[in-house]
Amino acid sequence: MAKKTSLRDFQHYLAGRLTTAAQGKGAASWLAIEVGGAPWLIELSDSGEIVQAPTLAKVPLTQPWFAGIANIRGNLYAVTDFSVFCGGPQTPLNASSRLLLVGTRFGENASLLVSRMLGLKNPEDFTPADADCPGPVWGAQQYLDSHGRAWRKLAVRDLLADQNFMNIGA
Repeated sequence: MAKKTSLRDFQHYLAGRLTTAAQGKGAASWLAIEVGGAPWLIELSDSGEIVQAPTLAKVPLTQPWFAGIANIRGNLYAVTDFSVFCGGPQTPLNASSRLLLVGTRFGENASLLVSRMLGLKNPEDFTPADADCPGPVWGAQQYLDSHGRAWRKLAVRDLLADQNFMNIGA
């Protein structure tokens, strides 16, 4: 039977791994997330903090993918429903949904609302797909896992530089 871990223990473990990755120590890891039913990978050093999705303050006259503003320990974060931004269904706010604070490392208070966290993945367990995915540069890399399942890799720096992502006005 698999060992059960509390959410608090997992978050403590993940925070330690994030700190280690940010310092350039330890083995390379990817954070796996689910976005609208699709699996995505993010460099652990680019992933930022993960928090339970709080109540969001809606902002009028914004893009449909802009979910609102979140107050995280006194700091305001712009929240993008990453599934809707990618052309998928709206992400429900439930016990599994999370905010991924992706912009902090790059000086932006940007966050992504994702369906759920899938844990840490070892890059050695993936092989690059033959061709890049069509679409924006921030989601063009694709990898296959050992079961042949396709995963997209999010380039956070490229996403934050995308004018469509930064322009929330409707």
